[in-house]
Order: sequence, then structure tokens, then C-alpha cells
Amino acid sequence: MRVLLMVVVVLAASGCAASGATPQPFPTSAPFPGSHDGSATPEPVGGGLPATGYDISGTALALRGVPYRNGGADPDGFDCSGLVWYVFGRHGLPMPRTVEEQYRVGGAIPPSRLEAGDLVFFSTTSRGASHVGIMIGGDAFVHAPSSDGVVRVERLGSTYWAARFIGARRVL
Repeated sequence: MRVLLMVVVVLAASGCAASGATPQPFPTSAPFPGSHDGSATPEPVGGGLPATGYDISGTALALRGVPYRNGGADPDGFDCSGLVWYVFGRHGLPMPRTVEEQYRVGGAIPPSRLEAGDLVFFSTTSRGASHVGIMIGGDAFVHAPSSDGVVRVERLGSTYWAARFIGARRVL
């Protein structure tokens, strides 16, 4: 399935690790029980079948437009690592809650081998991994940036993101 996505690259700094905030629980009407501080896993989807990269990216794409919330990890608001934690959790795949921890999960892969569902990491606010997104295919990834305040799609090859890209990990 091909999806034509048009994106506008905003050259403002965006990074969910900017404040160094600790993820906090938020009131929510999310479709899973328990705390949203990383101690509970979102209710899985997919009927117990193994998740594919397209399943992961499809779940992430369905969250476009959800507002940015520092420390957020549910559909009421996400920060970048909260989005990754939630999306992978919906598919029964446990994921650490912070960017730094997510950067150590799975195996490193070169940019030329990126596939849907891979995690892409950027250095936006400090040295090392401070921002994360989920590849959806081609040159596009979905993430929760603080600059425009909603989950959205961007191009990895854009001037802003290419200059800040530091690595990718494959979890599936």
C-alpha cells in the first residue's frame, strides 16, 4: 500500500527530551487500564499475531494529530518516547519509556536498510539520543515533536532531520 504524504518541515528545534521531565501519569480515556507512567502496558491489538513493521507504523499513523504533552504516554497527549512506548505496547511489545533507554533496544541498522516500524533517533537538544520517531516507509517517519505540538509525519532526508540523525534501531 502506498500512501502519498505531503509534509512541511519546520526548522524550529523539536525534541522531547528538552526539559528532562520525568514521565508522569495523566488522566485519560485511553483504551487500556492502569497507570500511564510506563508501569502498565497498553492493551494489545492484533489478536495475538506477531506485529509487523507495517502494523507498528499503521498504529503510529492513526495517532496523527494527537497533541504533544511533555511526559505524555497515551492518546490524550504524547512526547516522542511516550508515542513509541504506547505504539509498541499496543502490539504486545514491551518498550522502555525514555529515549535513552529506547536507543539501546534492538539492533543498530544503517539508514540504507530502514523499514517500516524501525526506530530513528536524533540529537536535537543535547548530545546523544534526545528524540525518537517510528519509520513508516520510504523516507517518512512519524513522531511527537514539541515544536508544532501534534503527532505528525516528517521526511528523514529533510535538511533539519538529516543533520540531527544519529542512528536507527530495529526492534522487530
